[in-house]
Amino acid sequence: MDIKTATALRRLRLVSAPEAISFLLLLLCSVLKRTTDFNAVPVMGAVHGILFILYVIFWADAWNRAQWPLKKAALYVVLSVLPAGGFLAERRLRREAEDAVIASRARDGEGAVGV
Repeated sequence: MDIKTATALRRLRLVSAPEAISFLLLLLCSVLKRTTDFNAVPVMGAVHGILFILYVIFWADAWNRAQWPLKKAALYVVLSVLPAGGFLAERRLRREAEDAVIASRARDGEGAVGV
């Protein structure tokens, strides 16, 4: 994996959890708006909107650079619209990055035993 692909995946991973948190907070604010006088929906809506747009931009870049199959790319889109899906996306992306590092070290001979 080249550095630009790794960077694209890292950016997507780093925005996944905050996007999921903002989505959950937006849902909470929606409930509070209807049950109390507290109305933070405009603010949380804007925050979540910005993070979601960043997620989509970073997803498109990662899909383009990593050459994901359509099924894998679609999975990350579906995870972005689920309330806690961003956490699952972050976990999968972290595991993918760790696997790429292990594969790179094995290819370079760094992980060889008895060298």
